[in-house]
Amino acid sequence: MGWWGKVLGGAFGYMLGGPIGALIGAALGHNLDAGLKRVGELPPGRGRLDERERTQTAFFTASFSVMGHIAKADGRVSEREVELARGLMNQMGLTAELRTVARRLFAEGKAPDFPLDAVLEQFRRECRRHHNLLRIFVEIQLQAAYADGAVHPAERRILEHVCERLGIAPGELEQLEAMLRAEAHWRGPGGRAEPATGPSLEDAYAILGVDRGVTDAEVKKAYRRLMSQHHPDKLVANGLPEEMRKVATEKTREIRAAYEQVMASRKS
Repeated sequence: MGWWGKVLGGAFGYMLGGPIGALIGAALGHNLDAGLKRVGELPPGRGRLDERERTQTAFFTASFSVMGHIAKADGRVSEREVELARGLMNQMGLTAELRTVARRLFAEGKAPDFPLDAVLEQFRRECRRHHNLLRIFVEIQLQAAYADGAVHPAERRILEHVCERLGIAPGELEQLEAMLRAEAHWRGPGGRAEPATGPSLEDAYAILGVDRGVTDAEVKKAYRRLMSQHHPDKLVANGLPEEMRKVATEKTREIRAAYEQVMASRKS
């Protein structure tokens, strides 16, 4: 049984208390105290979340709730921001049941009393210092912030605060933003990168996070680092929800296309 099956069984109440447990409980419409009682009656080991399942539950819960919080930061949630959340659900191939939970988590994040710092603190603990998981989380939040074409100052303040709480340095945030803008330019209005054309050379360098003047060895080093950071199997093993594997896989495809574009230009 995976993380979602155990969450449905009420295991979140026993193994994931705190603000994240409260959020997923609210999204499921469960009474947390009742859930605690039920799981407390289970035989040892049955229906309880292991470490990876805890992280998967925390990642899913924090991703959609914080996304809703950022979307609401400028005072209103645009249709484009709602579409981005739906697009992420489509990319993940969520079941109807999980879609409903994701939408409710997004709505929970929009509440004026959303406990952002408490959620981020618990999320960071659940990730057990897996920095690449935190990076993927920030990339998802950046996509939400850029959904309507520009980042509102209020959204930027929250993004910077999120990064500070998760241990993402300002320079790393800038690199992630440059990468996201380049990917968005490549995708165009349709929202999906076209492998037949590939990114422009300028976008390819930005995706890899290197300047044109670097050596081939430095390009290869940047490429390998990014591929390692976004390796779907490694991320899932560390606690990325299986449903988000497609997000990481798409990212590696774009990184590979950017690398091939850069290296081809250097041979011509």
